[in-house]
Amino acid sequence: MTYKNINCIIFNVEYGGGFVIRLLVLWLLDNESMSGYDIKQMLQTMDAKRWGGVLIGSIYYALKKLEKNGYICVTDMEQAQYRPRVTYSITQKGKKYLRTLIYDSLTEFSLSYPSSLYAGISLCDKLTSGEIYTALESQLKRLDIEYESVMKGWKEKCEAMNNDVAPMVKLVFDNMFAMIRQQQDFIKKVLECLET
Repeated sequence: MTYKNINCIIFNVEYGGGFVIRLLVLWLLDNESMSGYDIKQMLQTMDAKRWGGVLIGSIYYALKKLEKNGYICVTDMEQAQYRPRVTYSITQKGKKYLRTLIYDSLTEFSLSYPSSLYAGISLCDKLTSGEIYTALESQLKRLDIEYESVMKGWKEKCEAMNNDVAPMVKLVFDNMFAMIRQQQDFIKKVLECLET
């Protein structure tokens, strides 16, 4: 599979990590047969943990469950260094299920509010102004780190795809950057309010 075929898909983590991992595994297998190790490598390359809440360790559980339900099947098994290397392929039933999962992901409401931040801001009168500033400055630093991480991922994707990034993938990254900047602006406004 080439990087050109990798598209970013964003999900509300609350929709369920199991949902996301099943969707991504089926999507990868719809492109080509792969081993669990290959799938793991692709998901790490896609940074699926960051944007999809995917726990990389859950891949093998998902593979077993998808196989049990007839969505994928074992197409090859060879002895590797320490254990068998199993290659999986998607079935016709899996292709139909993949379409259902994609449709469901597009219809699922996925707006997330920073509820703990909102609660903290609403109740911050219980803290000293120094504590509030320290906490919010820490939040800004974490947002800067997140922005740099997403930027690094964007640059790696552009490089891997020879700057031929699909328009939908660019939109996803643009939205991620906008969300981070909006959160930064919000915290800066809170800090300004504290000064008045």
